[in-house]
Amino acid sequence: MRFSRLAAVLTAGLALSLAACGSSEKTADQQEKGGPGSLVGVTMPTRASERWIHDGDNLKKELEGKGYKVDLQYAENDIPTQANQIENQITKGAQVLIIASIDGKALTSQLQLAADHKIPVISYDRLLLNSPNVDYYASFDNFKVGVQQATSLLTGLKILNPDGSPGTAKGPFNIELFAGSPDDNNSTYFLDGSMSVLKKYLDDGTLVVKSGQKDFKTIAILRWDPATAQRRMEDLLTSTYGAAKVDGVLSPYDGLSIGILSALRSAGYGTAGQPYPIVTGQDAEVASVKSIIAGEQYSTIHKDIRKLAKVAANMADALLTGKKPEVNNTKDYDNHEKVVPAYLLQPVIVNKSNYKKELIDTGYYTEDQLR
Repeated sequence: MRFSRLAAVLTAGLALSLAACGSSEKTADQQEKGGPGSLVGVTMPTRASERWIHDGDNLKKELEGKGYKVDLQYAENDIPTQANQIENQITKGAQVLIIASIDGKALTSQLQLAADHKIPVISYDRLLLNSPNVDYYASFDNFKVGVQQATSLLTGLKILNPDGSPGTAKGPFNIELFAGSPDDNNSTYFLDGSMSVLKKYLDDGTLVVKSGQKDFKTIAILRWDPATAQRRMEDLLTSTYGAAKVDGVLSPYDGLSIGILSALRSAGYGTAGQPYPIVTGQDAEVASVKSIIAGEQYSTIHKDIRKLAKVAANMADALLTGKKPEVNNTKDYDNHEKVVPAYLLQPVIVNKSNYKKELIDTGYYTEDQLR
Protein backbone atom coordinates (compact mmCIF):
# COMPACT_ATOMS: atom_id res chain seq x y z
CA MET A 1 0.00 0.00 0.00
CA ARG A 2 2.78 2.42 0.89
CA PHE A 3 4.62 1.54 -2.30
CA SER A 4 1.48 2.10 -4.36
CA ARG A 5 0.88 5.49 -2.74
CA LEU A 6 4.52 6.47 -3.27
CA ALA A 7 4.38 5.39 -6.90
CA ALA A 8 1.22 7.42 -7.38
CA VAL A 9 2.84 10.50 -5.86
CA LEU A 10 5.95 10.09 -8.03
CA THR A 11 3.85 9.56 -11.14
CA ALA A 12 1.77 12.66 -10.40
CA GLY A 13 4.92 14.72 -9.75
CA LEU A 14 6.47 13.53 -12.99
CA ALA A 15 3.30 14.43 -14.87
CA LEU A 16 3.30 17.93 -13.36
CA SER A 17 6.99 18.33 -14.15
CA LEU A 18 6.43 17.28 -17.76
CA ALA A 19 3.43 19.57 -18.06
CA ALA A 20 5.47 22.48 -16.68
CA CYS A 21 8.29 21.68 -19.06
CA GLY A 22 5.88 21.56 -21.98
CA SER A 23 4.39 24.88 -20.92
CA SER A 24 7.87 26.40 -20.67
CA GLU A 25 8.82 25.15 -24.11
CA LYS A 26 5.62 26.54 -25.57
CA THR A 27 6.29 29.94 -24.02
CA ALA A 28 9.82 29.97 -25.44
CA ASP A 29 8.44 29.04 -28.85
CA GLN A 30 5.89 31.81 -28.64
CA GLN A 31 8.62 34.26 -27.72
CA GLU A 32 10.69 33.19 -30.71
CA LYS A 33 7.74 33.90 -32.97
CA GLY A 34 7.14 37.28 -31.41
CA GLY A 35 3.77 38.94 -31.03
CA PRO A 36 2.42 41.28 -28.33
CA GLY A 37 4.69 41.47 -25.31
CA SER A 38 7.83 41.18 -27.41
CA LEU A 39 10.62 43.72 -27.01
CA VAL A 40 11.37 46.14 -29.85
CA GLY A 41 14.66 48.04 -29.78
CA VAL A 42 14.48 51.61 -31.11
CA THR A 43 17.63 53.72 -31.51
CA MET A 44 17.56 57.39 -32.52
CA PRO A 45 20.58 59.59 -33.38
CA THR A 46 20.17 62.50 -30.98
CA ARG A 47 17.90 64.63 -28.84
CA ALA A 48 19.61 67.76 -30.19
CA SER A 49 17.15 67.83 -33.09
CA GLU A 50 13.49 68.41 -32.28
CA ARG A 51 12.30 65.98 -34.90
CA TRP A 52 14.19 62.96 -33.50
CA ILE A 53 12.58 63.48 -30.11
CA HIS A 54 9.17 63.37 -31.78
CA ASP A 55 10.18 60.35 -33.88
CA GLY A 56 11.17 58.41 -30.79
CA ASP A 57 8.05 59.39 -28.86
CA ASN A 58 5.78 58.57 -31.79
CA LEU A 59 7.37 55.17 -32.37
CA LYS A 60 7.16 54.26 -28.70
CA LYS A 61 3.49 55.25 -28.59
CA GLU A 62 2.63 53.31 -31.76
CA LEU A 63 4.45 50.14 -30.67
CA GLU A 64 3.13 50.19 -27.13
CA GLY A 65 -0.34 50.70 -28.55
CA LYS A 66 0.11 47.39 -30.35
CA GLY A 67 1.13 45.68 -27.12
CA TYR A 68 4.91 45.66 -27.51
CA LYS A 69 7.61 46.59 -25.03
CA VAL A 70 9.95 49.30 -26.28
CA ASP A 71 13.56 50.06 -25.44
CA LEU A 72 14.05 53.61 -26.80
CA GLN A 73 17.61 54.97 -26.87
CA TYR A 74 19.25 58.19 -28.06
CA ALA A 75 22.96 58.21 -28.90
CA GLU A 76 23.54 61.99 -28.89
CA ASN A 77 25.37 61.76 -32.23
CA ASP A 78 28.05 59.47 -30.80
CA ILE A 79 28.59 56.44 -33.02
CA PRO A 80 30.16 54.09 -30.39
CA THR A 81 27.26 54.89 -28.07
CA GLN A 82 24.73 53.91 -30.72
CA ALA A 83 26.65 50.71 -31.47
CA ASN A 84 26.63 49.80 -27.77
CA GLN A 85 22.94 50.57 -27.45
CA ILE A 86 22.10 48.19 -30.29
CA GLU A 87 24.28 45.44 -28.83
CA ASN A 88 22.57 45.89 -25.46
CA GLN A 89 19.15 45.64 -27.08
CA ILE A 90 20.17 42.37 -28.71
CA THR A 91 21.38 41.09 -25.32
CA LYS A 92 18.09 42.14 -23.69
CA GLY A 93 16.19 39.97 -26.19
CA ALA A 94 14.83 42.52 -28.66
CA GLN A 95 13.04 40.70 -31.47
CA VAL A 96 13.02 43.59 -33.93
CA LEU A 97 15.40 46.54 -34.21
CA ILE A 98 14.34 49.93 -35.60
CA ILE A 99 17.44 52.01 -36.26
CA ALA A 100 17.81 55.65 -37.28
CA SER A 101 21.57 55.73 -37.67
CA ILE A 102 24.08 58.48 -37.01
CA ASP A 103 26.40 57.08 -39.67
CA GLY A 104 24.76 54.59 -42.03
CA LYS A 105 28.09 52.84 -42.69
CA ALA A 106 29.18 52.41 -39.07
CA LEU A 107 26.92 49.61 -37.81
CA THR A 108 27.77 46.61 -39.98
CA SER A 109 29.08 44.57 -37.01
CA GLN A 110 25.93 45.21 -35.00
CA LEU A 111 23.73 44.35 -37.99
CA GLN A 112 25.61 41.07 -38.41
CA LEU A 113 25.10 40.35 -34.71
CA ALA A 114 21.38 40.95 -35.17
CA ALA A 115 21.32 38.59 -38.15
CA ASP A 116 23.17 35.95 -36.13
CA HIS A 117 20.35 36.16 -33.58
CA LYS A 118 17.72 36.13 -36.35
CA ILE A 119 16.55 39.63 -35.41
CA PRO A 120 15.08 41.59 -38.35
CA VAL A 121 16.18 45.19 -38.82
CA ILE A 122 14.10 48.14 -40.00
CA SER A 123 16.12 51.10 -41.21
CA TYR A 124 14.28 54.23 -40.10
CA ASP A 125 14.43 57.37 -42.26
CA ARG A 126 18.19 57.03 -42.89
CA LEU A 127 19.26 54.03 -44.94
CA LEU A 128 21.72 51.64 -43.27
CA LEU A 129 24.56 50.97 -45.71
CA ASN A 130 27.08 48.28 -46.65
CA SER A 131 25.22 45.40 -45.03
CA PRO A 132 22.95 42.64 -46.35
CA ASN A 133 21.33 42.50 -42.91
CA VAL A 134 18.83 45.31 -43.44
CA ASP A 135 15.36 43.92 -43.96
CA TYR A 136 13.14 46.96 -44.56
CA TYR A 137 13.34 50.71 -44.93
CA ALA A 138 10.75 53.25 -43.77
CA SER A 139 11.25 56.80 -44.99
CA PHE A 140 10.03 59.61 -47.20
CA ASP A 141 10.68 60.10 -50.90
CA ASN A 142 14.01 61.79 -50.26
CA PHE A 143 14.77 62.62 -53.88
CA LYS A 144 11.41 64.39 -54.02
CA VAL A 145 12.33 66.35 -50.88
CA GLY A 146 15.25 67.81 -52.83
CA VAL A 147 13.06 68.51 -55.85
CA GLN A 148 10.62 70.37 -53.62
CA GLN A 149 13.36 72.39 -51.93
CA ALA A 150 14.70 73.55 -55.29
CA THR A 151 11.22 74.23 -56.62
CA SER A 152 10.46 76.30 -53.54
CA LEU A 153 13.68 78.28 -54.03
CA LEU A 154 12.67 79.06 -57.62
CA THR A 155 9.15 80.02 -56.53
CA GLY A 156 10.49 82.33 -53.83
CA LEU A 157 12.74 84.03 -56.38
CA LYS A 158 9.69 84.30 -58.70
CA ILE A 159 11.48 82.38 -61.43
CA LEU A 160 8.54 79.99 -61.20
CA ASN A 161 4.94 80.59 -60.23
CA PRO A 162 3.39 78.38 -57.53
CA ASP A 163 1.68 76.32 -60.25
CA GLY A 164 5.05 75.59 -61.88
CA SER A 165 4.64 77.93 -64.82
CA PRO A 166 7.40 80.46 -65.69
CA GLY A 167 7.45 83.48 -63.41
CA THR A 168 8.26 87.08 -64.16
CA ALA A 169 11.81 87.17 -62.74
CA LYS A 170 14.70 86.48 -65.11
CA GLY A 171 17.78 86.87 -62.92
CA PRO A 172 20.66 86.48 -62.67
CA PHE A 173 20.31 85.63 -58.98
CA ASN A 174 23.18 84.85 -56.61
CA ILE A 175 22.57 81.68 -54.63
CA GLU A 176 24.59 79.48 -52.30
CA LEU A 177 24.21 75.74 -51.79
CA PHE A 178 24.28 73.77 -48.55
CA ALA A 179 24.08 69.99 -48.19
CA GLY A 180 23.45 67.66 -45.28
CA SER A 181 25.82 65.46 -43.32
CA PRO A 182 28.13 63.31 -45.45
CA ASP A 183 27.49 60.28 -43.21
CA ASP A 184 23.74 60.47 -43.81
CA ASN A 185 22.73 58.67 -47.00
CA ASN A 186 19.70 60.95 -47.37
CA SER A 187 21.96 63.98 -47.92
CA THR A 188 22.91 62.93 -51.43
CA TYR A 189 19.29 62.16 -52.32
CA PHE A 190 18.28 65.65 -51.20
CA LEU A 191 21.06 67.31 -53.20
CA ASP A 192 20.55 65.15 -56.28
CA GLY A 193 16.85 65.97 -56.24
CA SER A 194 17.58 69.68 -55.92
CA MET A 195 20.19 69.71 -58.66
CA SER A 196 17.86 67.87 -61.04
CA VAL A 197 15.74 71.02 -60.90
CA LEU A 198 18.39 73.73 -60.55
CA LYS A 199 20.83 72.54 -63.22
CA LYS A 200 18.86 74.10 -66.07
CA TYR A 201 18.88 77.51 -64.39
CA LEU A 202 22.55 77.27 -63.44
CA ASP A 203 23.46 76.32 -66.99
CA ASP A 204 21.60 79.24 -68.57
CA GLY A 205 22.86 81.80 -66.05
CA THR A 206 19.54 82.51 -64.35
CA LEU A 207 21.16 81.28 -61.14
CA VAL A 208 24.79 81.89 -60.19
CA VAL A 209 26.64 80.21 -57.33
CA LYS A 210 28.86 83.22 -56.71
CA SER A 211 31.27 81.39 -54.41
CA GLY A 212 31.73 78.63 -56.98
CA GLN A 213 31.20 76.03 -54.24
CA LYS A 214 29.00 73.30 -55.69
CA ASP A 215 30.55 69.91 -54.95
CA PHE A 216 29.04 67.84 -52.18
CA LYS A 217 32.16 67.56 -50.00
CA THR A 218 32.58 71.33 -49.87
CA ILE A 219 28.97 72.22 -49.11
CA ALA A 220 28.13 69.31 -46.77
CA ILE A 221 27.59 70.09 -43.07
CA LEU A 222 28.77 67.30 -40.76
CA ARG A 223 26.11 66.02 -38.33
CA TRP A 224 23.70 68.66 -39.65
CA ASP A 225 25.24 71.10 -37.17
CA PRO A 226 23.62 74.58 -37.18
CA ALA A 227 26.75 76.29 -35.81
CA THR A 228 28.85 74.83 -38.65
CA ALA A 229 26.32 76.10 -41.19
CA GLN A 230 26.37 79.54 -39.58
CA ARG A 231 30.17 79.70 -39.75
CA ARG A 232 30.18 78.62 -43.39
CA MET A 233 27.59 81.28 -44.28
CA GLU A 234 29.63 83.91 -42.43
CA ASP A 235 32.74 82.85 -44.36
CA LEU A 236 30.85 83.04 -47.66
CA LEU A 237 29.59 86.53 -46.90
CA THR A 238 33.08 87.70 -45.99
CA SER A 239 34.94 86.07 -48.88
CA THR A 240 32.46 86.42 -51.72
CA TYR A 241 29.90 89.13 -51.02
CA GLY A 242 30.88 92.75 -50.65
CA ALA A 243 28.58 95.07 -52.53
CA ALA A 244 26.88 91.99 -54.02
CA LYS A 245 23.93 90.43 -52.28
CA VAL A 246 22.78 86.88 -51.68
CA ASP A 247 19.40 86.24 -53.30
CA GLY A 248 18.81 82.65 -52.26
CA VAL A 249 20.19 79.82 -50.14
CA LEU A 250 19.40 76.17 -50.72
CA SER A 251 19.34 74.75 -47.20
CA PRO A 252 18.37 71.10 -46.72
CA TYR A 253 17.32 71.29 -43.05
CA ASP A 254 15.63 73.79 -40.73
CA GLY A 255 18.40 73.63 -38.13
CA LEU A 256 20.92 74.72 -40.78
CA SER A 257 18.50 77.39 -42.00
CA ILE A 258 18.36 78.97 -38.54
CA GLY A 259 22.17 79.16 -38.45
CA ILE A 260 22.31 80.55 -41.99
CA LEU A 261 19.72 83.21 -41.18
CA SER A 262 21.66 84.20 -38.07
CA ALA A 263 24.76 84.83 -40.20
CA LEU A 264 22.71 86.83 -42.70
CA ARG A 265 21.13 88.88 -39.92
CA SER A 266 24.56 89.77 -38.55
CA ALA A 267 25.54 90.95 -42.04
CA GLY A 268 22.60 93.34 -42.22
CA TYR A 269 19.98 91.25 -43.96
CA GLY A 270 16.41 91.38 -42.71
CA THR A 271 16.05 95.15 -42.89
CA ALA A 272 13.71 97.17 -45.10
CA GLY A 273 16.49 97.99 -47.52
CA GLN A 274 18.01 94.50 -47.56
CA PRO A 275 15.43 91.73 -47.13
CA TYR A 276 16.42 88.18 -46.33
CA PRO A 277 17.31 85.92 -49.23
CA ILE A 278 14.97 83.05 -50.10
CA VAL A 279 16.05 80.34 -47.64
CA THR A 280 14.64 76.81 -47.81
CA GLY A 281 14.56 74.10 -45.14
CA GLN A 282 13.16 70.75 -44.06
CA ASP A 283 11.31 69.14 -41.14
CA ALA A 284 8.90 71.95 -40.21
CA GLU A 285 10.54 72.48 -36.82
CA VAL A 286 8.76 74.97 -34.57
CA ALA A 287 11.50 77.62 -34.66
CA SER A 288 11.58 77.55 -38.45
CA VAL A 289 7.81 77.63 -38.85
CA LYS A 290 7.78 80.70 -36.59
CA SER A 291 10.54 82.15 -38.77
CA ILE A 292 8.45 81.50 -41.88
CA ILE A 293 5.44 83.21 -40.29
CA ALA A 294 7.70 86.18 -39.44
CA GLY A 295 8.86 86.47 -43.06
CA GLU A 296 12.44 85.29 -42.49
CA GLN A 297 12.87 81.69 -43.65
CA TYR A 298 10.89 81.27 -46.86
CA SER A 299 9.85 77.61 -46.76
CA THR A 300 10.34 74.18 -45.27
CA ILE A 301 9.56 70.65 -46.38
CA HIS A 302 7.06 69.01 -44.07
CA LYS A 303 7.43 65.29 -43.45
CA ASP A 304 4.64 64.04 -41.22
CA ILE A 305 6.66 61.82 -38.90
CA ARG A 306 3.48 60.64 -37.19
CA LYS A 307 2.79 58.71 -40.40
CA LEU A 308 6.38 57.48 -40.56
CA ALA A 309 6.14 56.09 -37.03
CA LYS A 310 2.95 54.23 -38.01
CA VAL A 311 4.67 52.73 -41.06
CA ALA A 312 7.68 51.52 -39.04
CA ALA A 313 5.48 50.20 -36.22
CA ASN A 314 3.31 48.34 -38.74
CA MET A 315 6.43 46.83 -40.28
CA ALA A 316 7.61 45.63 -36.86
CA ASP A 317 4.16 44.26 -36.04
CA ALA A 318 4.03 42.35 -39.33
CA LEU A 319 7.46 40.84 -38.74
CA LEU A 320 6.53 39.81 -35.19
CA THR A 321 3.25 38.21 -36.20
CA GLY A 322 4.49 36.25 -39.20
CA LYS A 323 3.20 38.60 -41.88
CA LYS A 324 4.96 40.41 -44.72
CA PRO A 325 5.40 44.17 -44.20
CA GLU A 326 3.81 46.48 -46.77
CA VAL A 327 6.25 48.24 -49.13
CA ASN A 328 5.82 50.53 -52.14
CA ASN A 329 9.38 50.71 -53.51
CA THR A 330 11.62 47.77 -54.31
CA LYS A 331 14.14 49.30 -56.72
CA ASP A 332 15.55 52.66 -55.62
CA TYR A 333 17.26 52.12 -52.26
CA ASP A 334 20.47 50.16 -52.85
CA ASN A 335 22.62 50.10 -49.70
CA HIS A 336 25.63 48.76 -51.68
CA GLU A 337 24.90 45.19 -50.57
CA LYS A 338 21.24 44.83 -51.52
CA VAL A 339 18.21 46.78 -52.65
CA VAL A 340 16.24 47.28 -49.46
CA PRO A 341 12.44 47.06 -49.83
CA ALA A 342 10.98 50.36 -48.68
CA TYR A 343 7.81 52.18 -47.83
CA LEU A 344 8.13 55.83 -48.84
CA LEU A 345 5.83 58.61 -47.68
CA GLN A 346 5.26 61.87 -49.56
CA PRO A 347 6.65 65.23 -48.35
CA VAL A 348 4.88 68.60 -48.69
CA ILE A 349 6.20 72.14 -49.32
CA VAL A 350 5.14 74.49 -46.51
CA ASN A 351 5.40 78.28 -46.63
CA LYS A 352 3.57 81.25 -45.19
CA SER A 353 0.58 80.73 -47.49
CA ASN A 354 -0.27 77.18 -46.43
CA TYR A 355 1.25 76.48 -43.00
CA LYS A 356 -2.14 76.67 -41.29
CA LYS A 357 -3.65 74.10 -43.64
CA GLU A 358 -0.70 71.69 -43.50
CA LEU A 359 0.40 72.04 -39.88
CA ILE A 360 -2.45 73.38 -37.75
CA ASP A 361 -5.54 71.96 -39.46
CA THR A 362 -3.92 68.50 -39.50
CA GLY A 363 -3.19 68.67 -35.77
CA TYR A 364 0.56 68.51 -36.24
CA TYR A 365 0.92 71.70 -34.23
CA THR A 366 -1.46 73.91 -32.28
CA GLU A 367 -1.74 77.64 -32.92
CA ASP A 368 -0.28 78.28 -29.46
CA GLN A 369 2.89 76.32 -30.34
CA LEU A 370 3.52 78.62 -33.30
CA ARG A 371 2.97 81.95 -31.51
